Amino acid sequence: MKIKILNQDGTPKGEHEIALRSDFSKVSPQVAHDAIVTHLANRRAGTASTKTVAEVAGSGKKPWKQKGTGRARAGYARSPVWRKGGVVFGPKPRDYRKRMPRQVRRLAFCQALAGRLQDGSALVVESLDVPSAKTRDFVEILRGLKVEGSALVVHEKPTEALRRASRNVARVNTAMAADVNTYQILNCERLVLTRAALDALAARSQGLEAAQ
Repeated sequence: MKIKILNQDGTPKGEHEIALRSDFSKVSPQVAHDAIVTHLANRRAGTASTKTVAEVAGSGKKPWKQKGTGRARAGYARSPVWRKGGVVFGPKPRDYRKRMPRQVRRLAFCQALAGRLQDGSALVVESLDVPSAKTRDFVEILRGLKVEGSALVVHEKPTEALRRASRNVARVNTAMAADVNTYQILNCERLVLTRAALDALAARSQGLEAAQ
């Protein structure tokens, strides 16, 4: 696949051939959907917990006699209909983790990356660095690249200056090519990659077949 390369100021640099076939974008969308559902499920802590009638503190004594008081019938103070009573069918700690074959995860990632590169929502720059480490300089770079809205900047190895310059920009995140996943690729309006990062991401497609 041939990709257009830009300079940091947004001017054309040329074209670059990467080891990522264009037919990955034609893989069923269900693959990427399953990868995202798995990723989000695995991020859940699963620590929500409530107390049942058996666990909440309180006496089992009948608060008042059954008849003659003019009040509603009550059997015990731990009743779910009472304040500070037990919770019916409330959450308990559980494991939300899902499993997905490694090859399918790789296929979903390649599909997401190829789709981004083909629909024009991804930009590839020769290099990206902010020596001054100032946020306003980083914003000027994004403005020159015509990047608006949420964005993910993927660098092969982000420098400390780039990290400091980008950390306070709203809706803009940075990531290393070795750590980025399918969810991050799709969960942004614009994707900005350096040339080295793109080569590292495209290397994940080696050995994969884009079976329909």
